[in-house]
Amino acid sequence: MIDHVNLNVRDWTASRAFYAQALAVLGYDVVKEWDGAASGFGRDGQPSFFIERRDPVSTGIHVAFTADDRATVDAFHAAAIAAGGTDNGAPGIRWYHPNYYGAFALDPDGNNVEAVCHHG
Repeated sequence: MIDHVNLNVRDWTASRAFYAQALAVLGYDVVKEWDGAASGFGRDGQPSFFIERRDPVSTGIHVAFTADDRATVDAFHAAAIAAGGTDNGAPGIRWYHPNYYGAFALDPDGNNVEAVCHHG
């Protein structure tokens, strides 16, 4: 089990705004911040996903967040695009298994961010 993930970002302000909007529909909030250069997002007050203004910048990373249902995957995709993300795969069934329903968006640094639901 993974405890947390940290991405180094080029522009903390832009990345914080992107993730705050995109992850809100998944129940994530900013639960910790440091010096206006790092944020921890999580549920129930426990951060598990961090962004930090630090070199080298993380690029080409793929991180997937679990969604409770397909409507939440749809909402994540819409929120990520509205937050300035780039569409990298509209919501839909993927070939991984019959109930794999995911959506993808690229964050401001080009990382592939996904929301996925594993049941019908």
